[in-house]
Amino acid sequence: MNDSILRQNLVELLRGGHAHVPIEQALSGLDPAFRNARPADGLHSLWEEFEHMRLAQEDILRYTLDASWVSPTFPDGYWPKEGDDLTENVWTASVAAFFTDLEAVIRLVEDRDLDLTAQIPHGEGRTYLRQVLLVGDHNAYHLGQIVQTRKALGNWGE
Repeated sequence: MNDSILRQNLVELLRGGHAHVPIEQALSGLDPAFRNARPADGLHSLWEEFEHMRLAQEDILRYTLDASWVSPTFPDGYWPKEGDDLTENVWTASVAAFFTDLEAVIRLVEDRDLDLTAQIPHGEGRTYLRQVLLVGDHNAYHLGQIVQTRKALGNWGE
């Protein structure tokens, strides 16, 4: 079976730009003053949404590749700690780590020696394809949250 179309479509899902905005567009022009602002009680800030995306993506990737990986405690381990100081360095490191891990997921998809439908040896019946789709689905959902939050804060300009 020639799975090149599947792999291409998965990369497109991960990069965005079809049914959801690419992460670069979601973050473009973001005023740093709005990073940790909440649009309303009970809603997450842009920082919280983005860091949640990063933490979940990291966990899915590491779990997929490393049998010794220990996932964070759910749900608290998948969200930034309340009261953490969001500095420029913390933000920049988080964005860089997100893109590094995203590219690692894309390299996994592009690895023609990997059968995407194969079960991960330590993966409790999960396949590589399932993990890639999980990253794409989760990121798309939270990208929508980021766009909605930016709109609610008046910091979204298309």
